[in-house]
Amino acid sequence: MEPLGGEPKVVAAGALCWRVRDGALQVLLIHRPRYDDWSWPKGKLDAGETTPECAVREVREEVGLQIRLGVPLPSTRYLVGSGLKVVHYWAAKVERGRPEPDGKEVDEARWQDPGTARTLLTNPTDREPLDALVKAFEAGRLDTFPLIIVRHAKAKPRSAWSRAEGDRPLVATGLRQAKAVSRLLLAWRPGRVLTSPWVRCVQTVRPYVKAENPRFKTVDAVTEHNARRKPGKARAAVEGLFDKGKPVVLCTHRPVLPLVFEVLAGHMPADMAGQLPKKDPYLAPGEAVICQVSRRDTSQVLSLEQYRAFDD
Repeated sequence: MEPLGGEPKVVAAGALCWRVRDGALQVLLIHRPRYDDWSWPKGKLDAGETTPECAVREVREEVGLQIRLGVPLPSTRYLVGSGLKVVHYWAAKVERGRPEPDGKEVDEARWQDPGTARTLLTNPTDREPLDALVKAFEAGRLDTFPLIIVRHAKAKPRSAWSRAEGDRPLVATGLRQAKAVSRLLLAWRPGRVLTSPWVRCVQTVRPYVKAENPRFKTVDAVTEHNARRKPGKARAAVEGLFDKGKPVVLCTHRPVLPLVFEVLAGHMPADMAGQLPKKDPYLAPGEAVICQVSRRDTSQVLSLEQYRAFDD
């Protein structure tokens, strides 16, 4: 028998959609006629897809809800015919819209209290993310907003650029990475986009801005030049990401990342801060760090993730 700690043969992703009604937590269960089981919306990754992208897509396809990912939940691991299967899960608050099963993969979607959901779930491993979600809700740590840091995509080498540093653009690979960054950001759908005004950062977020039309702002304090000269202003700009309590992304430069992570570390427990990148180059071009920040206490980071968008 293949050990559950081995290399997975199948990777999937999904979400536990949740809402509050009359002060009580409810979760969304789905029934799959093919297996005659009750489970969570989930599915296998498509080629070139990250797990967050997959989770959002599967929920949209199976129950018609457009979600924004919240805190990550425990993954499940179990054996299927082809070997070990791993399913990555996130919490996802549903504030509007009603589930509409696709009729093929899913024939029923039902809001239930956690206790009833626990008894209905067919696969015992599906109770693990549910228990974590309930625990987070009871601790007031479930309702969050995403704060995302992105390093700009691959730019023309400094050695090959003789004009103003702020005008150095993305190369062709970087432009493809920028499109991948846009697809990745759709998993959290930040409504605010802040970026260094230098060309390579603006080009990195441009596909997302065009696709989603978020509030867009350039921040002079987080250019390489200004962050080096006036680090206090750069720190203040990063601190400001917490103030509005709304989903936000900041795109900046490799040399600025240590300063950014220093500020983030001050908003999270020491063990979580220890997971922040510490060695140059900190993030690969187009890579992102995702913090889930408490809506109850907007100075507190509750989870930390890191993903690199897949380019074409």
